[in-house]
Amino acid sequence: MSNIKHILVIRLSAMGDVAMTVPVLRAFSLQYPEVKVTVVSRPFFKPFFDGIPNIDFFPIDVKERHKGFLGLIRLYKNLKPLSIDAVADLHNVLRSKVVRNLFAISGKRTAATDKGRADKKALTRAENKVFEPVKSMFERHCETFEKLGFPINLSQPVFPSKAILSEEITNITGNKTEKWIGIAPFAQYDSKVYPLDLMQNVIDGLAESGSKIFLFGGGDKEIQLLNKLKSNYQNVIVIAGKIKLQEEMDLISNLDLMLSMDSGNAHIAAMLGVKVITLWGATHPFAGFKPFNQPLEYCITADREKYPLLPTSVYGNKKVEGYEDVMRSISSETVINTIKKEL
Repeated sequence: MSNIKHILVIRLSAMGDVAMTVPVLRAFSLQYPEVKVTVVSRPFFKPFFDGIPNIDFFPIDVKERHKGFLGLIRLYKNLKPLSIDAVADLHNVLRSKVVRNLFAISGKRTAATDKGRADKKALTRAENKVFEPVKSMFERHCETFEKLGFPINLSQPVFPSKAILSEEITNITGNKTEKWIGIAPFAQYDSKVYPLDLMQNVIDGLAESGSKIFLFGGGDKEIQLLNKLKSNYQNVIVIAGKIKLQEEMDLISNLDLMLSMDSGNAHIAAMLGVKVITLWGATHPFAGFKPFNQPLEYCITADREKYPLLPTSVYGNKKVEGYEDVMRSISSETVINTIKKEL
């Protein structure tokens, strides 16, 4: 049996990326209950890992205490007393490499996630495009643990049970007497956002079918846009800005379905075992970021016959001339019908 009893897992980064580690770590904790895991990430993401057995959370302070090279040495010194036996670097960027290498120098086993950059580049380039699925991030993270001697089986995932909603949440949502649909219309990059006039059509169509709709987002600008999308519907509720992340997750766990862009909300819903319909513009589920345990038919992609260079980007941050309106090739009827079929 392995002499590794405590693994340090590093994953900072964006919300969706951190959420994608959760199904892997949940499976790990069930399959290796004798091994302790400490996750290093931003304090905001702590609720993602609450309730998973044998997982501790260590918040990194990237703004002050753990900022810069000296801050990373301090982070290593803060972690050293925890008796770490091995490091799984699921981020594999300069910052996490420094910490990983400090542990390696002190004789600890380390492994890092291979992000498959060459495969992703082949998928998104314009010339000689290789249009086929690359390995998912879930598979890549599992490979990282396998390098440390811990193969993980993701074929029979276990999800947390639906949260019991607090009075604070039910004061906003009301009691559940109809289908609950979450909609997260925004993403980090414009190329991943469904046009708001089409999203309005989707909300109109769903609101009129009697479901209750919850709109998710963050920040003042998004909240203003969500309030416009809400229009005068009594059964459309803007959640953004009203509750904390943990309560938002409790609400999401009670949804019948989440409609999201290729964004963090999709991965949060998926890690909670909720059905997720995703909309893809410049990006594509083949790049390895399809939400966990969701079938490919739940991913509605822009029209590749009309826009043959798709996907043009892994993360949505690249702009290609003439491809500004790829999302308009997804009709609002298609989105509404897919959701109604799955409900």
